[in-house]
Amino acid sequence: MESGQKKKIVLLLISPLLNFFYHTGKYTLLLLRSVQKPEKPKPYFKQIIREIDKFGMSSILLVIVISAFMGAVITLQTAYNLTLAVMPKYVIGLGTRDSMLLEFSSTMIALILAGKVGSNIASEIGTMRITEQIDALEIMGVNSAGYLILPKLVATVFFFPLLTLMSMVVGILGGYLATFLTSDVTTAQYIYGLHHAFNPFYITYSVIKMSIFAFIISTVAAYQGYYVQGGAVDVGRASTKAVVNSDVLILLFNVILTKLLLE
Repeated sequence: MESGQKKKIVLLLISPLLNFFYHTGKYTLLLLRSVQKPEKPKPYFKQIIREIDKFGMSSILLVIVISAFMGAVITLQTAYNLTLAVMPKYVIGLGTRDSMLLEFSSTMIALILAGKVGSNIASEIGTMRITEQIDALEIMGVNSAGYLILPKLVATVFFFPLLTLMSMVVGILGGYLATFLTSDVTTAQYIYGLHHAFNPFYITYSVIKMSIFAFIISTVAAYQGYYVQGGAVDVGRASTKAVVNSDVLILLFNVILTKLLLE
């Protein structure tokens, strides 16, 4: 094998690693710029309220609908598949409770919000970049990274855990309503299962996970939008990258946090 071919193979092998370190460093520097002390705090507070309404309040209906149906589906599927006579029926309520608390209300809701909120953040900031609005902020002496990213970060980290708590309640309620659609479990058995061997730390665990997931969604999407180059097509690509990268990181950190917090 010629030396030129060897160099090409080496470059192909190490280029993904170099690309990873390049974007990680660039992402870290942008994050450090974003969390710098604001020049004037008052506009930031107003912007945080707007972001809570835009990304948090507007997601409530979506979370309620999905959580209610998922709680009902989990209950019905568990009831239909629970054929062992030795298995008590209250396990259905217990399974619905733990499925909602441990995984769905944090991880699955985060994946859904990554698609809705993450793409919105990336497209909004990306559009500002290609229309030179970010350059105008820099010329006026405004820390554009802080003004555009920090309110979104604070809003998502504050409000997304509340959506998680809401998802837990609605999902369990959806499972309760589903007991009226099947004869395999009674409402009393379902409620007993909800109380059986309940561990309050499961709620704390889900809230911690969602807080970290919210951080990932807002910052990764902002990074993709902030450094977009080109036109409208490139903004769309940045939005897609934001969703894909956020989802991968959410799943990765889900494994890490589960290992750290539940063992």
